[in-house]
Amino acid sequence: MPSYAFFKNKYVPLAEAKINVMTQALHYGTAIFEGIRGNWNAKQQQIYFFRLKEHYQRLLNGCQVLRIKLPYSVDELCQITIELAQKCAFEEDIYVRPLAYKSSEALGVRLHDISDDYVVFIIPWGRYIDVDKARCCVSSWRRPDDNVAPPQVKIMGNYASNALAKSDAVESGFDEAIMLSPDGYVSEGSGENIFLVIDGKLVTPATYNNILPGITRDSVIKLAKNELGLETIERPINRGELYIAQEVFLTGTAAHVTPVAEIDHRQIGNGEIGEITKKLQKIYAEVIRGNNPKYLDWCTPVYKK
Repeated sequence: MPSYAFFKNKYVPLAEAKINVMTQALHYGTAIFEGIRGNWNAKQQQIYFFRLKEHYQRLLNGCQVLRIKLPYSVDELCQITIELAQKCAFEEDIYVRPLAYKSSEALGVRLHDISDDYVVFIIPWGRYIDVDKARCCVSSWRRPDDNVAPPQVKIMGNYASNALAKSDAVESGFDEAIMLSPDGYVSEGSGENIFLVIDGKLVTPATYNNILPGITRDSVIKLAKNELGLETIERPINRGELYIAQEVFLTGTAAHVTPVAEIDHRQIGNGEIGEITKKLQKIYAEVIRGNNPKYLDWCTPVYKK
């Protein structure tokens, strides 16, 4: 089934959404992107976007950092995405990629005196980490310092180091990389946040450990507290703590809740999916597909019923 994009302020076939090779963002990474899941509920014949507004608020926060001015509010960006999804008419899990970018066809490193534009497209997309239990390694590539490139927003140029880490990990036989902060604490995966289970409590790197404060991360913290009565401790995590945690899992819009069975050739727990991870996986899977009425305010339906 062909897909569509919202490009140059109109809906067009995805194949027609093209930019010039001189576009400034292509050369300098001067763009802000987001990743949004649309989760298919076969029983309801419905796709639910998960925490759509929060994603677009983070996009606009990133635009503020990169001095990108968009003519759309959060609500307008949400409506554009819903209409685009209706036009695409997929009946499966989908992935939405919005991109706000410096669009002038001009070279030169700068943010000023450059025009801005926006595109969003939708594709079908299943599991990001396509294993039930991930094998990870700690990468030699580190997350950027806040004074290098703010890690709390999704600046396109930031992800070159993540790509280096991911490819090194996969080509070394692992599924994912775990990146450290500039001062050597555990930060996050190449495209996910990370949680440890230590003595029955969730532990995750703090925002000052150069992480992207993920929307899935926030959701899991809330679900763990509300549904399992588990508090989450946000603090610096030493590399060695990864190896002795009872459970480790990754969270992200693309990755959902992904268990980790091994890090640096060291088995985590008993090498199987941990009990807390398994419970959170199940709860999260129900929530994102609109099956838990307590969290329907996190879910935006695509199709009119």
